[in-house]
Amino acid sequence: MRTHKCGELNKQQLGTTVTINGWVHRRRDHGGVIFIDLRDRAGLVQVVVDPDVADAFATAEQVRSEYVLAITGLVRDRPQGTSNTNMISGEIEILAKHIEVLNESETPPFPVESDIEVNEELRLKYRYIDLRRVAMQEKMKVRRDVTRVLRNFLDDNEFFEIETPYLTKATPEGARDYIVPSRTHENAFFALPQSPQLYKQMLMIAGMDRYYQVVRCFRDEDLRADRQPEFTQLDIETSFMNEDEIMNVMEEMIRQLFAKVINVELDAKFPRMSYQEAVSKYGIDRPDLRIPLELVDIADDMKDVDFKVFSAPANDPKGRVVALRIPNGGDKLSRKDIEDLTKFVSIYGAKGLAYIKVNDLAAGIDGLQSPIVKFAPAEVWVSVLAKTGAQDGDLIFFGADKAGIVNEAMGALRVKLGHDLNLLQGDWKPVWVVDFPMFDWDEKSGRFNAIHHPFTAPSCSVEELVANPGTALSRAYDLVLNGTEVGGGSIRINRTSMQQTVFGILGIGEEEAREKFGFLLDALKYGAPPHGGLAFGLDRLVMLMTGSTSIRDVIAFPKTQSAACPLVSAPAVVTDEQLKELGIRLIKPAGKEKS
Repeated sequence: MRTHKCGELNKQQLGTTVTINGWVHRRRDHGGVIFIDLRDRAGLVQVVVDPDVADAFATAEQVRSEYVLAITGLVRDRPQGTSNTNMISGEIEILAKHIEVLNESETPPFPVESDIEVNEELRLKYRYIDLRRVAMQEKMKVRRDVTRVLRNFLDDNEFFEIETPYLTKATPEGARDYIVPSRTHENAFFALPQSPQLYKQMLMIAGMDRYYQVVRCFRDEDLRADRQPEFTQLDIETSFMNEDEIMNVMEEMIRQLFAKVINVELDAKFPRMSYQEAVSKYGIDRPDLRIPLELVDIADDMKDVDFKVFSAPANDPKGRVVALRIPNGGDKLSRKDIEDLTKFVSIYGAKGLAYIKVNDLAAGIDGLQSPIVKFAPAEVWVSVLAKTGAQDGDLIFFGADKAGIVNEAMGALRVKLGHDLNLLQGDWKPVWVVDFPMFDWDEKSGRFNAIHHPFTAPSCSVEELVANPGTALSRAYDLVLNGTEVGGGSIRINRTSMQQTVFGILGIGEEEAREKFGFLLDALKYGAPPHGGLAFGLDRLVMLMTGSTSIRDVIAFPKTQSAACPLVSAPAVVTDEQLKELGIRLIKPAGKEKS
């Protein structure tokens, strides 16, 4: 039907007759001459329709936005001064000889050719219209390129692409499973995989050596801008490689990805940072290193002050007191700004936001402006100012509470101020975060939880792990880019005794372990090699690489914040006959009125 794509035409086709197909992006009537910008996936081209070609002109008068056309015409130079260097086809135009309407279009629910903001619910309901927009097609193109480059790299490095099942068994991996009833196995259920974790480990036990898969995963959890109930990850596993070797290969893959897809040269070597250092300096285990602000511990200075807001957490083993210096913050932030920031940190549980303005460092305590200065002797503030490296004009914020609250609140404040005050240094700052704790203690349940998952290997022996589970470190590693975790993995447990020990520490008894993970425990007995791997969030990578603010913008058909699909109205009720076949009877949750 066509000889060329719209966005591929250029001066090489001058003087030739071509046929193009596409959608009417824009139609303009200029005093008897009609201009049509025709659009397909490759881009736009300008079509000129003269009244001299009566049939074509008559058709052009009737077409409207989003009509689907076939146009045959002559490629010629644009008139002098009308070139558009931002388009591949910007130096040429097509003089139409024949126009055929392949299909009409009703007026779209929102303009395709415009960059105006459109309600997201409406965009998702008419996603097939939304995806026609040039910006969305560019994002889909980047997604395609990302997947292609990753596959090519892994193929070149002797990884096998192997598919794993979607219908599997429910396993505890930190989120709720999507459950699928089985018609052929009465009262039994499959679960959609949160990840192919156990299958890829068994592929290593099977001797596959290097595996990867671009795989769909499912988690029934509350949503955020970078979360979806179904998402895509690049899943990778290797045998006979330690964590340093795995990280080195993955670094090279990410460097090639950025260079080939968006022409960005990342650092030749990604820095590595311990979990403890990340949390200490940035309050979070996924730090945005573009922001040159750090939390400074000042608990030692505050232990003996009369100000209980500071001294109480300073003397609490589970407390923390920190300072955050904002260079020239005294000039950049008003009293109203500080009040707004106080409300902001309250979201994370902070009870307030103390501050000091450094007006004149040389004047000592008299050069400081703050309602809290009077609560501590001058030597305390001298020490604090020295630790933070304060200068005239700076603003220093303080956080004092339980360590978890301080880390979350002050870490979020650091990121907000870094962006609001345009403090970012550099465009891309990757970092490996390593030496994670194996477990964290849940006060409510009175038990340990796995920081990553229960198949992560510790960096100690079974005996050491049993003796000190709360301080044990794991052989896990996360790749963080600009404050977003884009990939995470670990060396896995490959011995039955260690796996049973970890299950025991997590409160998974022998009977439960056998019921849920008996197949894994059995497999580990048959020569399981040392192995490890990781998974990259493909949606998150593409989101960052396209400058998007949500992964919904880089997924063709995403769900809403409430995990629904407005396009096809899913989830939906099913018939009584279907439920009967599955042996399922619906019961309205307690407390809900009958509809």
